[in-house]
Amino acid sequence: MTPILQTRTPMHFLNPNKDALVADFVGKPLNALRTPAFVVDRAVFAENCRKMHENARDWGATFRGHLKTHKTVEGTKLQLVSDIGSTSAVVVSTLMEAWGVVQGGLVADGTVKDILYGLPVGLNKLDDLSALHAEMTRYGGTVRILLDHLDQVKFLEEYERAQEHPKKWSAFIKMNGGLKRAGILPEPVSFKAFMRRVFASSAISVYGFYTHAGYSYGSTSLEQATSYLTGEVRLTNDAAAMAMEILAESDNREVNNQPFVLSVGSTPTALSATAEAKLKMTSTLNGTLELHTGKRTSSRRDLAWYKPIRTGNYTMLDLQQLHTTLIGRPQISQKVLTTVISYYPGRGSDGQDEAMCDAGAIAMSKDTGRIPGFGDVVGKSWKLGRISQEHGILVQVPPDLKSGRTDPTLKIGDTVEIVGQHACLIAAAYPWYYVVDSDEGSDKVVDIWVPWKGW
Repeated sequence: MTPILQTRTPMHFLNPNKDALVADFVGKPLNALRTPAFVVDRAVFAENCRKMHENARDWGATFRGHLKTHKTVEGTKLQLVSDIGSTSAVVVSTLMEAWGVVQGGLVADGTVKDILYGLPVGLNKLDDLSALHAEMTRYGGTVRILLDHLDQVKFLEEYERAQEHPKKWSAFIKMNGGLKRAGILPEPVSFKAFMRRVFASSAISVYGFYTHAGYSYGSTSLEQATSYLTGEVRLTNDAAAMAMEILAESDNREVNNQPFVLSVGSTPTALSATAEAKLKMTSTLNGTLELHTGKRTSSRRDLAWYKPIRTGNYTMLDLQQLHTTLIGRPQISQKVLTTVISYYPGRGSDGQDEAMCDAGAIAMSKDTGRIPGFGDVVGKSWKLGRISQEHGILVQVPPDLKSGRTDPTLKIGDTVEIVGQHACLIAAAYPWYYVVDSDEGSDKVVDIWVPWKGW
């Protein structure tokens, strides 16, 4: 195999100083902030986290929180510990997030003990993952990886043979539930051949099977989301059953005693994980259930706006999730502040007014959804209808009593709040988040969260 050059995470080059930001911004009203600005309501964020702990408890599963949406120390603490329960297991989509967890003190203080790198293992990242593994081991923690190809297995073996102290990697086998993004298909002949090779590896210990309901975001009811969740469990459970058949043929007692973890979930299916949903599962489980908030996408029938979306989205939520009907507007914890910078009477369709704001594609992302436009203006009968790189066009819409968007007035200089389509990509644009807390009844900044940027 051709040698693969190793790369490292450049933590020391990135991320602003939180203390300086807190000194400058805490106590300021929102209308004093430079726009566009990303604002998080800490109270709503925390309640969303508490609700997910409640779902996992009622469903009888352990929980693994995905850090990919907020990417912050403060958000991680809220995500993992609530008055309902706690977990010390997380998923990250970048090694910058993993190292952010470590350098933020969350491993040393015991908040995080289990980090899953949530992409199929990158061969050029093994030095970095090994350093992360060593750091986690210092505190009694662990790093887990995802596998879905035999070349990954072969390279891990080759890599470990070259080490002074070879180790076994704890791995989930990533299952393809039909999305055709990552994962191995559960076709019995090829899957069993794959598992025989993995079980025989000196570099891998199989921890469990991992999937997400790739099309669950097409759900528009609790019943549909529950059906997707049941399908996730069936897929991982069938994979575990085939793996157990292979283990039954083995003389290796250590491998045969391996308990499997069946890790399932996406934001819609995790929101549907209730005690009632658990009763609908009729199969005997070949392992223990773990609920994660993994990735979400649209359904097949919506390929016109299909976007693969990674998430721990339930912490923030957005218009795409609102359309599922599994949440309400009060559960959305994020918004973008923007300033109206020009106004165009009668320029829109049917003679409606338009306006320009200073939030464009970078501030809002270009993701769309089944709710039209790029974002809804909070409290006003306007939406973000068109966007360019650094500005957007606000267009009038009919008043909507249900959503509370009834005020048609808008003028140059107004600061307005927009809830966008996809919180994950919106948050990714901002070097820091302004935090407010509705439980404290204040519209002033109470904290600054600095996300981990880069890969």
